[in-house]
Amino acid sequence: MGFVDPLAVMLLSLGVSAGLISAFFYQVAKGRDVKELVVPAFIFGGFDFMSGFEMSEFWPLPGSYNMLFGDPIMILGMLLIAGSIMIYKGYNLRTLSIPGVMLGVYLFIESAAMVNFKLESGDNLFAAMGLYIMSGISAVYSVVLFAKPEKDRKYLYYVAFILLALTTLIALFIGYEAIYGHLQAPP
Repeated sequence: MGFVDPLAVMLLSLGVSAGLISAFFYQVAKGRDVKELVVPAFIFGGFDFMSGFEMSEFWPLPGSYNMLFGDPIMILGMLLIAGSIMIYKGYNLRTLSIPGVMLGVYLFIESAAMVNFKLESGDNLFAAMGLYIMSGISAVYSVVLFAKPEKDRKYLYYVAFILLALTTLIALFIGYEAIYGHLQAPP
């Protein structure tokens, strides 16, 4: 049997991770406790980090797909792990917006490269661009939450919730489509 890349499960994990972050913003906007999100965020953050690191370092195929797919999910994993620890310890999460902005800019650059260097084409281009652009907007948007005073953030949290919910849906759609496509190839 030929090589089948791990992108499908990584995309599903990305979808769940974005969903957990989206749930965090929804819970905060409603004034609810977010402690129940700590364990799943840590687990999916760990998976994202390990799978992104593995892909970044050991991608067996030619090209720069290790950077396109592995690096962003590895950074997301680090943010989820750090965020879950910070919530558990009772620290303020505002400083996570700094690496969040870095991740967002990285995703915007990758979006441009994806089109300019034809790294993704055909039927998957629209969904892939949607995923990278929505993820980038969500990550860069985090700086707004950092800059705004705590008492004025409720509706900004709802915006973050919506952005990340859309990102979740796109990632899950692409991930489930990838599973189907990978299973289509005969052994």
